[in-house]
Amino acid sequence: MDLNLLTALDALLEENSVQAAADRLHLTPPAMSRTLARIRATTGDDILVRTGRTMTPTPRALAMRDEVRTLVSRANRVLAPARTVDPATLRRTFTIQGHDALLAALFPALLRTASAEAPGIGLRLLAEAPVDTPDLARGHVDLEVGATVPGSPEISHDVVGEDRLALVTRAGRALDLEEFAAAEHVIVSRRGRLRDAVDKALAELGMRRRVVAALPTAALALQAIAHSEVVGVMPIRATAQARADTGLAATELALDLPGAPVVLSWHSRYDTDPAHEWLRGHCRTALAQVLEPETPAPEGLE
Repeated sequence: MDLNLLTALDALLEENSVQAAADRLHLTPPAMSRTLARIRATTGDDILVRTGRTMTPTPRALAMRDEVRTLVSRANRVLAPARTVDPATLRRTFTIQGHDALLAALFPALLRTASAEAPGIGLRLLAEAPVDTPDLARGHVDLEVGATVPGSPEISHDVVGEDRLALVTRAGRALDLEEFAAAEHVIVSRRGRLRDAVDKALAELGMRRRVVAALPTAALALQAIAHSEVVGVMPIRATAQARADTGLAATELALDLPGAPVVLSWHSRYDTDPAHEWLRGHCRTALAQVLEPETPAPEGLE
């Protein structure tokens, strides 16, 4: 049996698309179609059948999907060479995508490390997409930095720590809870949502707030707060430097708000890649330093 078919089958079952599987494995669609035909002949099952413009896995394909994923992961670990990487000789461009506040907090330390240890690497930082994308699975992104634990078994992750939420206003502007609810608010949401956990916490107290805008980045929200009457609820440690640069203050809210986890995510194909391990190790260290209690925090939050 050609065990390369397992890799192709894994991609097909993950993507449910010949085109997407071909992109992921850097093949042409006709080549992937021929591979699917070989898989069908080997298994005696259609694996994927066309339903309108999409393809649907057969019952047998669904039953074997997790086992195929496990076999491919094990094969990658068995065949991966046991080696280390010398950052000084590394020539590679890494693409990191994530929440802009986390990227802003991470990048200065990562740039200093890269300049000192790995001057030959390039760093490409991308903003979060407005919708969830398969960029990690397809190899378009090396590392994601955000607040969501991935649900796909092929995406590895590491919860680096947790940030806390606080009220951000212009310096000298103090608000009690009623004044907070009555103020005009901005929300940071890559999907443009106008409600979040703050609204739920206020509703439990019988209160509502007015959200006047959903903004795509924390940087834009901080600028809006600095130059208007709006207020916002932001992760306190990730935005510490940006708040200092814009002269904004952060104060504790008398609300039961969940913490904001900080999560690094990557495709499992990179689990044993020494260069990728070097990258995420330094990202993990830089983010952990940002989240340390010693980072300046608003009164009552330490």
